[in-house]
Amino acid sequence: MRARLPVAVVAIAATFACDALGADPDPKVNDEAPNWFLHRKHTIAELELGFIALPTAPISPGQQGGNLPGVGTIGHGDATASIGMHLLYRGGADWAVGAGALFAPDPTSDTTYGGSSGLQRTHSRDYLWMGGEGRYIPLHLRTIEAWVGIAAGGVVIADRYTTAATPVPSDLGTSEVTVRTEGFSLGLQIGGEWAISETVILGLAARFNNWILPTSGAEQCTPIGDCATLTGPVTELEFGLRLGYRIAL
Repeated sequence: MRARLPVAVVAIAATFACDALGADPDPKVNDEAPNWFLHRKHTIAELELGFIALPTAPISPGQQGGNLPGVGTIGHGDATASIGMHLLYRGGADWAVGAGALFAPDPTSDTTYGGSSGLQRTHSRDYLWMGGEGRYIPLHLRTIEAWVGIAAGGVVIADRYTTAATPVPSDLGTSEVTVRTEGFSLGLQIGGEWAISETVILGLAARFNNWILPTSGAEQCTPIGDCATLTGPVTELEFGLRLGYRIAL
């Protein structure tokens, strides 16, 4: 009995010491140590490199499928490389909100476009998206997470027509004309991320957007009859590889 008493006293003293130092004697807590930093409040700056595709919206009848570098054409619409930036606030273990922007640096071009007037011209289409996004993060596997979310914002499409003619002095005008179309974008997104370290995060993301554009492009035309090529609802898909930098708060 006397031998058991010191052992009990030592055990009780160790328990109080752990409580005083904030330690948790439960070994299960130690198993979660690798992902503790992901659950703290922080901001993430992400650089995205990928592509966007418009499955039902080709540049012109003569150029369908886009021209994705290293891949070629995709479907019968348009596909082109994209670059994006995202800035997110992680306010809890299961959610994040932020904003971002996405554009196409090398749009698909139709070099044989003739248009309604029959003049020899090239036609390309630029895309710019800017808006906000929210994420719900239901899956946590140590340093790997998966999330779903929504995104909403504005989209600007620029149809660029360039006449292949003899150069003229700048005071007589330019050979390029741009027809811009503005609309609203609403989409769903899904993705996953791997925390390589406490500051560097690598991820993949896909987004399905519905662009809501003016129902008619006839009001936005050039003097020779070239108009906006996207009208009404347009389906747009995105896929990107993201590299993020985490800043603890």
